Amino acid sequence: MNNKECRKQELWQTNGDSGLHEECGVFGMYDFDGGDVASTIYYGLFALQHRGQESCGIAVTQTNGPKGKVTSYKGMGLVNEVFTQENLEPMRGDIGVGHVRYSTAGASTRENAQPLVLNYVKGTLALAHNGNLINATELRKDLEYTGAIFQTTIDSEVIAYHIARERLKSKTVEEAVRRACGRIQGAYSLVVMSPRKLIGARDPFGFKPLCIGKRDNAYIIASETCALDTVGAEFVRDVLPGEIVTITPEGGIQSDLSMALPAQQEARCIFEYIYFARPDSHIDGVSVYASRIKAGRFLAMDSPVEADLVVGVPESGNAAALGYSLQSGIPYGTAFVKNGYVGRTFIKPKQSSRESSVRIKLNVLKEAVDGKRVIMIDDSIVRGTTSDRIVKMLRDAGATEVHVRISSPPFLWPCYFGTDIPEREQLIAYNRSIEDIRRVIGADSLGYLEIGRLEEMVEGLHICKGCFTGTYPMDPPTEDIRGDFER
Repeated sequence: MNNKECRKQELWQTNGDSGLHEECGVFGMYDFDGGDVASTIYYGLFALQHRGQESCGIAVTQTNGPKGKVTSYKGMGLVNEVFTQENLEPMRGDIGVGHVRYSTAGASTRENAQPLVLNYVKGTLALAHNGNLINATELRKDLEYTGAIFQTTIDSEVIAYHIARERLKSKTVEEAVRRACGRIQGAYSLVVMSPRKLIGARDPFGFKPLCIGKRDNAYIIASETCALDTVGAEFVRDVLPGEIVTITPEGGIQSDLSMALPAQQEARCIFEYIYFARPDSHIDGVSVYASRIKAGRFLAMDSPVEADLVVGVPESGNAAALGYSLQSGIPYGTAFVKNGYVGRTFIKPKQSSRESSVRIKLNVLKEAVDGKRVIMIDDSIVRGTTSDRIVKMLRDAGATEVHVRISSPPFLWPCYFGTDIPEREQLIAYNRSIEDIRRVIGADSLGYLEIGRLEEMVEGLHICKGCFTGTYPMDPPTEDIRGDFER
């Protein structure tokens, strides 16, 4: 096994099989009245913590202060672990960006935490990125051969460098962002802070969500609407796929749609609705909670089974389980107690020492399932090593039958756009029938969401189904570059 393969295997082992992981959450704010934004960004990141638990950071500046002075702080861990009253208090600024990270490309180190802050000839730039680029390797090499020195191993720094370089020949920073976005390929939702402007950009396919909010005389750009709710902001609108928005006191929200594609080419990540986003968020006008209820209803229609109780695997399985119950008439119940104090994935060097991690995170209510036929709803099966343990836990608690229903189709292909779905050989559905998978996880029956139901689930939005079909919205890289750039 070569060094790159070893590193990938290490990342997969570290992350365990607790489910899917998303790359990041972003949050930017500009207070036109000059109020400090750091504490609001902190609470916004707290609301986006589910999108990444490895690291976080905030960068702020004063638009009427010395040009080029940016105060930033970032570190490894959860938002409330990294930030304290002592390090938030000195962060004075009326414009700023924040970030929470889960790595799908680049090592899990403090150097790779965001936002990235660049000082260059035109001033300063702070950038927070959610997504994954598929041409980052060649762009990085081009920059290195022309003298660029990289401080991180993440593709977000490639974006930041390109914006800085394009700024040298652009009249405005938003023009530089547009030119840089013309060079990069893949999934990205960006929040960029310049000395006097807050800019948001979403890739033409719309893989990752991005929305705009307003509170009093301040504007916010965030990954999800739940972050707007948390800080008391009203939802203004979604940033459209392919749109760049520039927010200033003089111009308000200015829009550039020159990169937009025809609607039928858009390809939102379906797992925002199935798993990643918080259920109280709305993405592109569609309720995440309502989508999961629909998924459960579709499972009950397409994969019915006689049982006494429907339960969900927390958290994303709960709404789908309720949908299954509503459609089937089988009572909905709570079978699992989740330890709310388990944050980041445990770091353990060996598979054997991870066996207890499921029980640390979840425990079964024996009184709820003892003597009953149980339908267990989960959002996905990646490698299968968690599913078989949860099924066994239900049986050990006295369930007479365990029927598993999954609110997504089987994973057959990797994702290159920011979702941590590994290469095919790691996927339980690869070269296995549904009956084979049922035997592996020890269930009495197994049913997946039918792929034709996905568009119905999100009210006809155009979505990416590459991890199910192998047909991607754009040509994938010729080699799996996720985890590259480690030196």
